[in-house]
Formats: sequence, structure tokens, C-alpha cells
Amino acid sequence: MSFFKRDFGLITTGIILGATLVFGQMVFAERESVQPDLPLEDLRTFSEIFGRIKSSYVEPVEDKQLLENAIRGMLSGLDPHSTYLNLDEFQELREGTSGEFGGLGIEVSMEDGFVKVVAPIDDTPAAEAGIQAGDLIIRLDETPVKGMNLNEAVDIMRGEPGSKLTLTIIREGADKPLKVELTRAIIKVESVKKKMLEPGYGYIRVTTFQSRTGASLREAVSELKKESDGKLNGLVLDLRNNPGGVLEAAVDVSDAFLDKGLIVYTDGRIADSDQKFHATPDDLLKGAPVIVLVNGGSASASEIVAGALQDHKRAIVLGGKTFGKGSVQTVMPLTNDTAVKMTTARYYTPSGRSIQAEGIVPDIEISGIRVASVDENEFTPLRERDLAHHLENGEEKEAADSQNQEATDEESVTPETIDSAVEDKETKEQPLEVSDYVLSQALNLLKGMTILSK
Repeated sequence: MSFFKRDFGLITTGIILGATLVFGQMVFAERESVQPDLPLEDLRTFSEIFGRIKSSYVEPVEDKQLLENAIRGMLSGLDPHSTYLNLDEFQELREGTSGEFGGLGIEVSMEDGFVKVVAPIDDTPAAEAGIQAGDLIIRLDETPVKGMNLNEAVDIMRGEPGSKLTLTIIREGADKPLKVELTRAIIKVESVKKKMLEPGYGYIRVTTFQSRTGASLREAVSELKKESDGKLNGLVLDLRNNPGGVLEAAVDVSDAFLDKGLIVYTDGRIADSDQKFHATPDDLLKGAPVIVLVNGGSASASEIVAGALQDHKRAIVLGGKTFGKGSVQTVMPLTNDTAVKMTTARYYTPSGRSIQAEGIVPDIEISGIRVASVDENEFTPLRERDLAHHLENGEEKEAADSQNQEATDEESVTPETIDSAVEDKETKEQPLEVSDYVLSQALNLLKGMTILSK
């Protein structure tokens, strides 16, 4: 009996700082034992090198360490996702599905010998400190990252909750490296968050795809409907900086907004790597418009959802191009509580697109936007009423003259009342500061789609 686990986590060895990526369904499959042809000459070379290290290396090396290093080398040379998991790493991978772990709260990969931030996780020390997707970590405290493998770097970044770690990072657009001090904490990931943007328009954020994410999203939609008298005019589904997670959760979330059709399929060399997932009847929103927000930190399961809804023309995808992680990892337990995690398939959107290394291109691309407040008093555009000798409205003129006369009769105008009126006007007409430009654009787009649908 062989054991397999699907992992739609990130382009990493699957590790979240302080734990590992959550992983998908357990598939139990029996396969006939197939003995591959062994390259005997190459194995003799391997054996000779093994012997020379044992006899000639400057320090004694245990056989177990040499063999583990050889296995890690075989797997890491394939792609960034395949790896060997020892007892501790395998246990951390199992614990990743709980949604609670210790660490900094960032999803990472290796790039050019440095640790790359794929996405910070909401409400964690990393997110609160301003760590961004795409940041390259070059030092951990005073220890250079160059030369480490990802597991070694993650081991340093883990630690007791409350302890501190200084990350030195390189960020695109920054003139020099940045130093950010983080305090380690127990990370409790809330997979689904919700709120009302305006009456009739809901917002749901999915931070990671865990085993209960699909059920939590359905509950969130139901609660938003109750707040909106039983019906939503539209919904924003925010998948920005969502590094992925469990495959079934991505299927469940997609299925919540579809009533038929293919959601995602996988294709690989082994028989049980070919799977197709279809939607079931009942669209929770009954066809109400959906906007999906994505960016460069949206990966794996996030891309499954965005790609499925985009291909079925069920949602408009808005934001930045996604990460491009479209491969399937299978975790194969070995003896003594160890395992091999190996890439075994690619996944495809309903239309047959492979997202691997390409990502999802938004229908409306908005990226690199910087929002700044504008002083409304700097310039007021001219209107018709400001032009000299402009034509009066006609019917409204008499009503306006009557109201002005009544106001003059009721109260006398003094300098104090003028000052008070100016203060009231300034208070009421201060421009609304937009803290999330992409979200504000999504809401405007939803309103427009609602108007057009009517």
C-alpha cells in the first residue's frame, strides 16, 4: 500500500515559516512494484565517491548524513518543490493543516540562493511589519542566507514565541537593503474573513486554503446575505497574497460560484495523477457579479479559483499577474517517519491553460498604484454656473429665489455665521482617503455591472 498526498502549496519546498504548507487530499492507491532499469555504471561512480568521502574528507562523516544529503541533492535538482522530508519536516508538514503554528507568518521559496517572500500571511508579525511579496531575504540577524538551503534558513527563522529576529531584505524600488525586526509568535490563520463594503455589496477575503475553507466561505456568504436583506448585488473575492493550500478547498470555493462545468484538472505520468474536478449545481449568488482580486502573491490554489471563474466568465479577475505555480506535489511516506515530496503533475484551468511559470493574467490589470490624498482646495474645476451670464435653469430659478428669501428672513447673516458655515463645509467635504485603491475600483466595477444587469 502506497500513500500519496496532494499539495497545492507554493513554489517552495512547501514551507511556511514556523511550519509547512497545508496539503491536500489523502489518496490511498495500490500500485504494482515496478523495478526500473538501474544505471549500474553511474551507481558504481556514486559508490566510489561515497567511499572517497568516507576515507579522505577532512572530518569524519556519518553514513546516514551522506545518504540523506545525496537524496536531498537528487530531489532538489529536479525543481524547487521536490524535496526529502526527515522526521521533523514530515511532522511539520502534517501539522500545517491545523491552521496554527509558530513563526513569522510568511510563505517563502528559494531564488538565486536567497530566501524569497512569496506572500506574507494576514495578521502575522510579517504582515504587520510590512514584509511584501517579492522581498529577498539576504540576512537573518547577522547570518548571510547565501549558501543555505531553504530548510536551514527556515530553522533559523523559527523560534520561541516572543523572541526577535532581524531580517535584512532587498526590495524592488528601494535604494538600499532594509532591516526589519520581527517578533516571533504563534500564528493562527483565519482562513476566511468577511465584511459589507456598502449595502448590497459584500467582501470576502481568503488568506489560505485549508480543509474547512470551503465551508467557511459558504457560511460567510450566508451571513452577508442576512446583513443585506437576503440578497447580495455583488461580491468581491480577495485572493491577494494567498499562497495556496488544499486542492479540495480551491475546488469548493470555485464550486460555490459555479453550477456546472470543469473546475480544474491535473495531468502527469502516473495514472492516479490524472484527475478532473467538476462543479455541482447551485451558485450561491444566483449569478450576481463577482470580482476576484489577485496579485503576484496569489499562487497555486488561488490561481485555480481565479482561472476557473475566469474561464467560465463567472467573475472578472482584477489586479496583478499571479505567481504562476501550477504543479502538483505528491508526498510519499517512506520508512521511519520520513517522506519524499515530489512533483508528479501539472494542473490546468477548464480551458486547458497551464499556469505553471505563466500565472493568471487579470482581465483588468492594476498594479504598482500609489494612492495619495489630494487637497481639494488646490483647484476647483469650472462648471456652467460659474460662467458669466450663464443661462438660468428656468423652473428651478423661482424655487431657489423663494428658498433664499425664506432663509434671509429667518436668520441674519453675521461674520460669525459665515465662519461657522465655512467650517461646516470643510468638515463635510473632506475627500475620502482611499487606503485600498484596487478594492475601491472593484466596488465601483461591481456597481456598474449591477446597473448594466438591470
